[in-house]
Amino acid sequence: MALEDYFQELLDLLFPAIHEQVDWPKGYSFLDKELQQVTADASSGRRYADKLTKVYARDGSETWVLIHVEVQGEPEDDFAERMYTYQYRLRDRYGMDVVSLAVLADIRERFRPTAFRYQRWGCELTFTFPMAKLIDWEARWTELEASDNVFALVVMAQVKAKRLKNGASRKDTKVALTRLLFERGYQREQIVRLFNIIDWLIQLPKGLEPAFLQAVYAIEEEKHMPYINTAERLGIEKGRQEGRQEGQLEAKQETAMNLIKLGILSDEQIAEATGLTVANVQSLRVEDKH
Repeated sequence: MALEDYFQELLDLLFPAIHEQVDWPKGYSFLDKELQQVTADASSGRRYADKLTKVYARDGSETWVLIHVEVQGEPEDDFAERMYTYQYRLRDRYGMDVVSLAVLADIRERFRPTAFRYQRWGCELTFTFPMAKLIDWEARWTELEASDNVFALVVMAQVKAKRLKNGASRKDTKVALTRLLFERGYQREQIVRLFNIIDWLIQLPKGLEPAFLQAVYAIEEEKHMPYINTAERLGIEKGRQEGRQEGQLEAKQETAMNLIKLGILSDEQIAEATGLTVANVQSLRVEDKH
């Protein structure tokens, strides 16, 4: 899962002030069961890549960090209220300090929720939370390109996935990001993991896939790094095949389960990428939790 693999890097890039407050040598752990306890009744039909993590502050105190990622990529009127709901449920149930952070992947400039407010008859409540808007990094693109933070590549891929609609432009960008993977000196496992994320964030028309793969193979030969040997190995073609070949459904489900584990795509995006229905994906997500 991307949020688990790059939790520290995400904080460092998007919330540097908070990153500085964490005592990283003490380690951190993910609290999936605790988060499920307070989100189990969510029935809006929308999907989020929420991650609850236990960290230690520099003063030695234990703090829980809730990262609430809007992976649907479209504004939602009650987003701030949902942030507050998860906050008070966690604090009420477990009695812990909870730091709620919002990461917004949509491209609507004016959608920037940072607070939930309620007031009636002299009773008033205000809950504020830090927010990172990924499209703001477009103005700082050279920083992302020069950054040694691996999560910068995830942000670049997400922004381009939202902005670019032309197939050829998407292919060129996807090739450029893949080249960065090889030029940054990452280990093989890191390259494959990030390539997987980039591949599923930036979808290409079927007709452009061969040209993209040829470009990837050319980069591998140039860098003498044959890490991405075949499209089949990474499931590029397996999850997108059309027709009635035996075993097609199993292949799609396997690919969908891998995407669910990445934790950065909505059910709708996974369904579109694999050819499954949203209901199928939601069923697989339930299975993954168990």
